[in-house]
Amino acid sequence: MDWDDLRVFLAVARGESLSAAGRQLKIDPATVGRRIARLEEAMGARLFAKGPQGYVLSEEGARLVTHAEQAEAAMEGAVEALSGPEGLSGQIRIGAPDGCANYLLPQVLAKICDENPGLEVQIVALPRVLNLSRREADMAISVSAPTAGRLSVQKITDYHLHLAASKNYLARTGPILRLEDLNGRRVIGYIPDMIFDKELDYLAELGQESVTFASNSVSVQFNWVRAGAGVAIVHDFAIPSASDVVAVLKEDFGLTRSFWLIRHQDDRRSERLNRFAEALTLGLRREVSRLEALT
Repeated sequence: MDWDDLRVFLAVARGESLSAAGRQLKIDPATVGRRIARLEEAMGARLFAKGPQGYVLSEEGARLVTHAEQAEAAMEGAVEALSGPEGLSGQIRIGAPDGCANYLLPQVLAKICDENPGLEVQIVALPRVLNLSRREADMAISVSAPTAGRLSVQKITDYHLHLAASKNYLARTGPILRLEDLNGRRVIGYIPDMIFDKELDYLAELGQESVTFASNSVSVQFNWVRAGAGVAIVHDFAIPSASDVVAVLKEDFGLTRSFWLIRHQDDRRSERLNRFAEALTLGLRREVSRLEALT
């Protein structure tokens, strides 16, 4: 069996189409189709069924995925063994919720890349957990720990959130000295039916049933706060990025959440990814601690 055919097989399994696999591998979709046909002939089995949603793994194909991923990990391990431990290199893609992606990862990853000039990193900021089995990312950061799937889960750090508003908004509408002062205020938060994780349902803990301004993006919410639109529950680590934004009622209301690092279980064999995950975890812990101390 040709490893290169297995590589093409994994790309189709993850992308669920010949064109998606072709884009990833930088080869023509027709060539991808021929390679899959060659592999199916060599295996004596149909590996995909083509349906309305694209290429879906057959029962035989689903059984092959695990072995193909083990071969992939072995090949990556061989490359790492030959390249030596001097520095991290190559491309690594990280999925993260946009609060972490906007206010923590840029500076943390910049430092890691300064120390490893051959490294390229990509941040995918999406309001959902990426599918690591489909290799949408090499690793992901989440606000809750998954309990299913062939995943390795490690707690990174706790972080804190408080109510915040701009100084301009408080000057116009009056100070907020107690929770009752929130009555009649414009509140900023998530679009209720787009909250993808219960850990993000902040307003339920505040007793708020509706918001005036809503977005599925933490950054949009924070920019509304900066613009003086209202009050929101904000990450403490984001507040130092805006000199006009201040936390309010810190003694009366606050939330604690956690970031978790999620990886495909097979990737634990990769020394390269292990070293990157260690640097990422340490960097995030330090950055959260540093920024929260400024709030």
